[in-house]
Amino acid sequence: MNLRDWSEHELGAEGRVLAVVHAPNPVLTSSSAAVDPTDPEIVQLAADLVATMRVSPGCVGLAACQVGVDRKVFSVDVTDHPKARTSHGTFVLCNARVVEASRKERGREGCMSVPDLTGDVKRATRLTVVGVLPGTGEEVVVETDAFEARALQHEIDHCEGLLFLDRVAGAHAVFPRKTYL
Repeated sequence: MNLRDWSEHELGAEGRVLAVVHAPNPVLTSSSAAVDPTDPEIVQLAADLVATMRVSPGCVGLAACQVGVDRKVFSVDVTDHPKARTSHGTFVLCNARVVEASRKERGREGCMSVPDLTGDVKRATRLTVVGVLPGTGEEVVVETDAFEARALQHEIDHCEGLLFLDRVAGAHAVFPRKTYL
């Protein structure tokens, strides 16, 4: 299946909006467990991640650990983000891993689990990720760049117990989040 042909409707589950946990919650700093993408609980979790992401302003990705579940599942959608060059629409990946990364560049990141801060993080701008779609269990390869590549790396880091704060060059690269009225 082409990732662009997938949608959350494939899950056949109604997503529920879940509470987002904040640092220093320990679920955010431990490596998450691999999952069986065909398990009905994981399919429901995938639908919940999409629903929660959709009601969260500015959110372009959400990992299971961010809703208190230590499993390697995350959703991404950079469709309407001004920095996105490539977008595969809304998708959820299980057990995703980076297989190729190149052209590192520094960029500002924020996180729903660290709501008061942003930071400059160096990440690959060209990326190939392999993951499995929930429900079907089908393996997909995602080749992307720019902002979508950054979002994928950010979510994969969450699955490994890393926050963007673990990737900044130092305190000089962390900033208070700006609030716009």
